[in-house]
Amino acid sequence: MSTISDELKQEEAEKVENIDYKMVTFSLAGKDYGIDIMKVKEISKAKRFTFVPNADPYVRGVYNLRGDIISIIDLRIMFNLPAPKREENSFEDMIILRLDDYLIGVIVDSIDKVVGINSESIQPPHPIFGDINIKFIKGVVENEGRLYLILDVEKILGDSSREEETAPQPHLVKEPVRQPEAEQDEAEKAGEADYAFVVENLLTFKNFHVTEYNRNWVRSRFQEWTQLRSQEGAEIQLQEEEDAVRFLQPFYAPYSGGFWGGDYCSNVKEVLKQLQVQGNLMVWNPGCGAGYETYSLAVTLRENFPNTQLKIWAHDNDLLNISTAPNLVFKPTDVPENFLDYTVEGKNGLQFNKEIRDAIFFEFHNVLHSNPFPDVDLLVARDILSFQKEDEQYKLVQEFAEKLKPGGILILGKNEEIVSELFDDISSSMIKAYRKR
Repeated sequence: MSTISDELKQEEAEKVENIDYKMVTFSLAGKDYGIDIMKVKEISKAKRFTFVPNADPYVRGVYNLRGDIISIIDLRIMFNLPAPKREENSFEDMIILRLDDYLIGVIVDSIDKVVGINSESIQPPHPIFGDINIKFIKGVVENEGRLYLILDVEKILGDSSREEETAPQPHLVKEPVRQPEAEQDEAEKAGEADYAFVVENLLTFKNFHVTEYNRNWVRSRFQEWTQLRSQEGAEIQLQEEEDAVRFLQPFYAPYSGGFWGGDYCSNVKEVLKQLQVQGNLMVWNPGCGAGYETYSLAVTLRENFPNTQLKIWAHDNDLLNISTAPNLVFKPTDVPENFLDYTVEGKNGLQFNKEIRDAIFFEFHNVLHSNPFPDVDLLVARDILSFQKEDEQYKLVQEFAEKLKPGGILILGKNEEIVSELFDDISSSMIKAYRKR
């Protein structure tokens, strides 16, 4: 026979299972706080802020967030809480908030994690719980033995909701708020919040920008990731760089950072059958890294077009990589067997022969800058679009289209895609490729 105690336990268990509210948790002066995840754009670290004259003491200054200038508020100073002394130029933990139509950053002692709770478990605030004025506290909730005070950031930092203690907000960044569809149920809303948080932290940890060129892959990967983390009993959100690295692991094109394998070379050769070349074969390979991709490309092109004069512009903005690439040394076991016909024995190992090396022009160059060389027949830019800002991605695609000759081929990373009237999709099983109309 069930007792009242058993019924209460069951009721509590049901509440725990029904997670419909998520918050980013952090500490201030040794106490735990939370902010509604729907108000959080991203978490970040910073150490330099631009001073704002005549601002209140809690305004640390303004900060350049990837080109956007936002205000930075130190919550500890705002609420007269003790703040630990940090070494000069040490990083501060920051939460970037999206409030109405602007962004603002708040500094806290340390950021913990994302916590999911049932909204029914949130209790009204009481003055005894915190050092912060009760009118700025939305509620109090206990989770896994820890008591969290949920801040009402709209009342603390909003334009019109605060009267006497409104913080100055110079250079506020206007940004449309992503409103959930009315017909979404709570589970969908929670899933969208998790997705948004993952997107923001891919940017924070790996400078990966989710746009139309990769969004299909990110959405699909997010579903896989959600199931994987559920099986592992781990948080869906990317809480550290290792999580972001693992999330992106399947994104990169095959043989990224190394010589191409025979299967990938075969796929490239199939795509290249659609390339009409007479005399000279002009190629652009931005983001060439240490040269492994470029040499693989050169050998594959030489085998496909043995009677052409080959010229490859190989660019990268990593000075160390681009300076060592012309003299790349490797072992016979590092390359497919057919590559060996294009190598010579050097003092420290194998190198590619003069014919291959003379076809390649390695240059230190930023792909976003002017590209003053002739139009090309082939452009290989694997996995570089997604690590540029959204407007820069669009400009790059336009640049690629302008640099390619009619009928020229563009090869992107396997999980990057473009939909444009300028290109026909000629992708294979391993390669994302487009032919200019």
